[in-house]
Amino acid sequence: MAALVMFVGDFMEETTMPARTTRQEARARIRAAFEAQLDRMIPEDEDVPLKGATFSDFEDQVETLARTTLPVAIEERAALSPHAEVETGGRCPYCGSDHVYLKQGATQSEVRSPHGPVVLFNQYARCRSCDRSFSPSGS
Repeated sequence: MAALVMFVGDFMEETTMPARTTRQEARARIRAAFEAQLDRMIPEDEDVPLKGATFSDFEDQVETLARTTLPVAIEERAALSPHAEVETGGRCPYCGSDHVYLKQGATQSEVRSPHGPVVLFNQYARCRSCDRSFSPSGS
């Protein structure tokens, strides 16, 4: 858990902003994704033949490992951010008002990273002053 110090009027307010997962859970999910792909590429069972015969085949296998594992690592790193899930909407980035409320529920959106599609968790807030909505975590 991280703490964010926010200025509200003339007062300082400390707000705790939790990550969406724990380090242990994130590491376990990344490790599981890697292990699953590694088992396909290099099975532990010596009786199972390795696939591919050329250097190009080996490169393709490693690329597949990267495409399946790296997006999971990015998702988990994003979920570990202290801003991954906020408890308040904060201030409106458009008009600066603190008359902001956090909308119920959240959505997931898929973004393209250099390593493939990544699914991110999004919260939304709405400003009562200018009636605009935004993501309070900046995602």
